[in-house]
Amino acid sequence: MQPTRKPFRLAPVRADVLAGLTTAFALVPECIAFALVAHLNPLLGLYGAFIICTLTALFGGRPGMVSGAAGSMAVVIVALVVQHGVQYLLATVLLGGLVMLLFGLLRLGKLVRLVPYPVMLGFVNGLAIVIALAQLEHFKSGQAWLAGNALYLMLGLVALTMAIVYVLPRLTRAVPPALVAILGVGLLVYLFDLPTRTLGDMAHIAGGLPGLALPEVPWTLDTLRIIAPYAVLMAMVGLLETLLTLNLTDEITESRGHPDRECVALGAANMVSGLCGGMGGCAMIGQTVINLGSGGRGRLSGVVAGVMILMFVLFLAPLIERIPLAALVGVMFVVAQQTFAWASLRVLHKVPVNDVLTIVAVTVVTVFTDLAAAVMFGIIIAALNFAWQQARELYADSDVHADGSKLYRVHGTLFFASVTTFLNQFTPADDPAEVTLDCAHLRVVDYSAIAAIKTLRERYAKAGKHLRVVHLTERCKQLLRRAGEQHTA
Repeated sequence: MQPTRKPFRLAPVRADVLAGLTTAFALVPECIAFALVAHLNPLLGLYGAFIICTLTALFGGRPGMVSGAAGSMAVVIVALVVQHGVQYLLATVLLGGLVMLLFGLLRLGKLVRLVPYPVMLGFVNGLAIVIALAQLEHFKSGQAWLAGNALYLMLGLVALTMAIVYVLPRLTRAVPPALVAILGVGLLVYLFDLPTRTLGDMAHIAGGLPGLALPEVPWTLDTLRIIAPYAVLMAMVGLLETLLTLNLTDEITESRGHPDRECVALGAANMVSGLCGGMGGCAMIGQTVINLGSGGRGRLSGVVAGVMILMFVLFLAPLIERIPLAALVGVMFVVAQQTFAWASLRVLHKVPVNDVLTIVAVTVVTVFTDLAAAVMFGIIIAALNFAWQQARELYADSDVHADGSKLYRVHGTLFFASVTTFLNQFTPADDPAEVTLDCAHLRVVDYSAIAAIKTLRERYAKAGKHLRVVHLTERCKQLLRRAGEQHTA
């Protein structure tokens, strides 16, 4: 029998194309802003967004997720650009991409499973706040805040944009509300010649095709010493943000992506971007939320977003530069609102205090420092909390047999945090001459646990008594053999 082919459906294609177009409009100001933060020509941000967005959409492990020139990575390389120039940045992007590529090839993407859910909530909430705060810069003219009619007009257009995004889905879902809001407000500003800031006030985006060339740096060990720390940090930040955004996308779409494949694609895309004169990048949670909210679920949405950025640069710059910043700010405010995990506020009084502290701490650190520090800080808090809870759960019960010997049954996990609790369960001075330690319900985890068993034996031997250890698991026996300890089965 011939296998049945799935009928071609136009609706998903149409949804992906419109979602990709909407996402492209939202990508442009972000990429320009991040390039300016890093003291770079805005075209470097746009070229990086085109290359990274397109390649990760085609070959990555998470359809529907959008990658581009991200702010978290721009902050990392500011000092490098100021001290050594653009060419060293391109070499750094190239090396950072290689690190990402190797991370994926070594199948280390599964390490994202070590990120606890409270850390994930803190990450999402922190990025939502960062997205919202970043929009406030558009309420400035130079270094001064807008005032008077200029401020009122900006606020009015932002409010109108947000109203369209919120209300339109109640009327129709035929088109993405963010796209209608951007084009509608842009048309309103153009027809009535309203004096408000536009994308062209940030930077001119007209340019040509990116060229392929090696960065013009001396390929020596001295250069490697300069760029390697930045490349590793850039790779770690990019991988963290990408893998956490992938997890969030999995939750929103109720499907499963492939983290290792995404890491490989992201690394390759960054290497190509470095060779073509573009910034480094990673997954962008705000634009991903816009894409998913606009109906983008397939690879085509990301490809359209990336290709449209190139079209803006090559052919459509005069039109795109007329888009009012207020429309883009309004859309990003909605994204921030939709990204924030409001449910985390409603359950604060229902979850353990340690998890509440983790959520709040990661949120605060994300806002005031960077994502990598926040996630690592959250993981450390969660790990310490887990170790403390496990240490508290270790306990022992005992029986004295008819022959006068004593049996201890220890329950729990023996590791560095529970060693003191373990040793306090025994009283060598008061126990009989023959003591048995039953480890049937004890998990021996690390060298601290082995040292604790050795210490316990020495205490009984010093008291002139014999300790017999029984029912060790095979793993425990193996750990003891490696440490050169004898055990009694």
